[in-house]
Amino acid sequence: MFDTLLLLLGPLLGFRLLGALGVRRFADWRVAAGHGLAFMLVFTGAAHFVPGSVTVMPGHDDMVAMVPPFVPFPHLAVYATGVLELLGALGLVVGRTRLAAGVGLAVLFVLMLPANIYADLEDVSLNGDPATPLWFRIPEQVVFIAVALGAAGVGAKRAEPAPVGADAAERAAAGR
Repeated sequence: MFDTLLLLLGPLLGFRLLGALGVRRFADWRVAAGHGLAFMLVFTGAAHFVPGSVTVMPGHDDMVAMVPPFVPFPHLAVYATGVLELLGALGLVVGRTRLAAGVGLAVLFVLMLPANIYADLEDVSLNGDPATPLWFRIPEQVVFIAVALGAAGVGAKRAEPAPVGADAAERAAAGR
């Protein structure tokens, strides 16, 4: 039940520790969170493609069983969400795509919530284990959404531009 959350929090804290030890790339929580979420998404995204014969993690067939009946083409939907998770992971680690990736992943996490609800309500097993109970899964999904948006910088206060010195403002007003 805690596996996916640990796949996020362990690397996030590890990247932030590297930042505290002087690795400039991870000197801020936003970037460390983006890399931590990307780490988690590599595993969860890859699971969408794992055959049923692999028993160390849930695979494609487990995820297809989670897809609610109202979603057409469940196999395709699982492959598509896997690709989106992997692309989102890549987007989070590239600075210029982090905003789009974070917002896109937050939307994806919202859209995938019905599958998690369905899995719990229908007692769908994942690799032989019961689906994550809703009392844990919904707050966990909220954490994933918040981390994706935080890594993207959504809601972050932007630095105010430095005030222009009085003499520079006077020169600009005088046309010099």
